[in-house]
Amino acid sequence: MFLQTPAPSDATPVMGGNTNAEAMKQMGFANLAQNFDWLGWVVFITLVVMSFLSWYFIIANGIRNAMVRSRADKVINDFWGNASTQDAIRELEAQPKGEPFSKIALDAASAVAHHQQSVAGAPGRLAESLSRSEFIDRALRQAVARESLRLEAGLTLLATVGSAAPFVGLLGTVWGIYHALIGIAATGNASMNAVAGPVGEALIMTAFGLFAAIPALFAFNFFNRSNRLTYARFDEFAHDLHDFFATGSRVESQK
Repeated sequence: MFLQTPAPSDATPVMGGNTNAEAMKQMGFANLAQNFDWLGWVVFITLVVMSFLSWYFIIANGIRNAMVRSRADKVINDFWGNASTQDAIRELEAQPKGEPFSKIALDAASAVAHHQQSVAGAPGRLAESLSRSEFIDRALRQAVARESLRLEAGLTLLATVGSAAPFVGLLGTVWGIYHALIGIAATGNASMNAVAGPVGEALIMTAFGLFAAIPALFAFNFFNRSNRLTYARFDEFAHDLHDFFATGSRVESQK
């Protein structure tokens, strides 16, 4: 005859579980964007720009390095395998604009032609200032330095993103935790509903910082290593070109 009411202990866990589940939904990115203040937007946009630029240079440098390395052997072998220097120069001129080995060889050939014209016009004056070997050497040094700098495009940005992005994300993390503490102090409520949103903001900012930094750091190390190998080939090719244009024959290296 008596109605039995459920014990309070049976209802409380369900209510608490529902409350916590609702609070956890506030930790998503949609809720984060709705609660951004000016500093949150600055941090977020900065990380997005960093990530976009780093991925742009990762893709661009990857394509460029792959093209340079795939064409290097053909350009070098075709140049040395051609019986006529003029035919070899014409083939170099037909190479794509971004191909560095052909540009180094063309600069050396241009330096030789310029030196010959200058000597013909003023035999004594140029010979006193620069010899043929010195003139070619200077042109090759400038060409190697120019092509090396082109390969390094974007590496400074990748290094900057790899080192700075975690700290930018950490700024957003600290700011989110600060908001959580301010909310607790203002309301006196330390429940999940009060802290879930700011803490979620802090965690997402940390993730954004790492997402921007990790690919940039790996890419910087990879391209740095790849470029060192290409620089070594630049120097080897430049030395062979110097010997060829200065003496008329290539000095074969002993390997």
